[in-house]
Amino acid sequence: MFTLLQNSPDEFIQFLKKHHIRRFHFIYDFDKEKVIASHKVLQPIADFLMQDQRDFAKHEGIFCQLTKKHDVLQAGFIHKTNRGNAAGGTRFWPYATIEDFLRDGLRLSKGMTRKNALAGLWWGGGKGVVAQTDNLDIHNQGLRRDIFREYGELMSAIRGVYVTAEDVGTGPQDIADIFSTTRFSTCIPPTVGGSGNPSQPTATGVVRGMEAALRFFDGGTIKERTIAVQGMGHVGRPLIRMLLEKGAAKVIACDIKQGNIDLVVKECGSERLQPSLVAIGDNSILFTECDVLAPCATGAILNPQTIPQLKTKIVCGAANNQLEDGLRDDDTLFERGILYVPDFLVNRMGIVNCANEQYGYIPNDPYQLRHLETEWEHSIFHVTFKILQISREQGEPPAHTAIRLADVQAEHLHPIFGHRGLDIIKGLVQDRWFEE
Repeated sequence: MFTLLQNSPDEFIQFLKKHHIRRFHFIYDFDKEKVIASHKVLQPIADFLMQDQRDFAKHEGIFCQLTKKHDVLQAGFIHKTNRGNAAGGTRFWPYATIEDFLRDGLRLSKGMTRKNALAGLWWGGGKGVVAQTDNLDIHNQGLRRDIFREYGELMSAIRGVYVTAEDVGTGPQDIADIFSTTRFSTCIPPTVGGSGNPSQPTATGVVRGMEAALRFFDGGTIKERTIAVQGMGHVGRPLIRMLLEKGAAKVIACDIKQGNIDLVVKECGSERLQPSLVAIGDNSILFTECDVLAPCATGAILNPQTIPQLKTKIVCGAANNQLEDGLRDDDTLFERGILYVPDFLVNRMGIVNCANEQYGYIPNDPYQLRHLETEWEHSIFHVTFKILQISREQGEPPAHTAIRLADVQAEHLHPIFGHRGLDIIKGLVQDRWFEE
């Protein structure tokens, strides 16, 4: 029944072309309590979503298209828009199967709902996913321009129910290309009025989460600690620099790209940094003996195979969806006595950096800085410490606590526009948006 899900993106694209489908969607009908596909031949995928109990959580809509040029599969995933229209970055990534493609979007958009809610932002949760395929030269700037200009057209077609930004596999130029065909994008380059790459503030937020976890764990700080960092790219690089500046005794780090390692070494130049080049799929750094493990690369790396081998006291990093199965793996870490700081608690500063673009800029914006201080009730430090306290008092793993609190916050309706996102989706379905 679900054979389509095991298709590679290339195979699925051929299926779509055979049935003359360029745009399509999957919508959760709250009245019928059922996922409905825009095309009957795609209903088996909708049925799969209904039966899935791990990643699908009544996502309001998944909007997809096949690009006119280059045959690239693109999608915008909208989880929940109670607090405002969905917001989150666009990921450009290779996927082995359509199921992998869908699951990544489902997990990431759900995580954005929780991240935005705990951050006190009036945004819902969404994520963009663009599939890399073997026939694409992803380093060809002309090809990328075509791909992301068409992604901007998708954002305009779905009427702003999802507002996109930068994520893994995309950069400032890609976002500029998206912005050239839609106004529904954030973190656009400063030259056209945006806030630019959010990597620096994201890294700062992760550091604040580490400081809260260490304070909770033994009353200490980053000074004289050994910290292992998986990933030395956009977020890992400033994170490593800040950890060394704060007096970490040793930072053990790795990356799959020598260029990223060279940049960090050139920037930091410290004997306390121990970098290494690893192959794709090499997760051996997770088993380093350290005080804090900071996953800052891909997700789903903490699972039944890796968790038993961890030699850390605390896990706190920037990567989205570090747990392969959120609640199951959170339980296992808790049983092992490892303090896990959920990623959506601490890696929020990317979306915070984007959230207020439309309101203009002021130096040292207090609406951004308060996330990095300790006094505000929604600050990273305050929320992290609070959730760890509740977790200890109630004897439940911290991700369970964080999800429970986030899901309550996520139900709050936008104080001005109410559940406008759901109204947009209903209008898209009624108007058969996918027909050109």
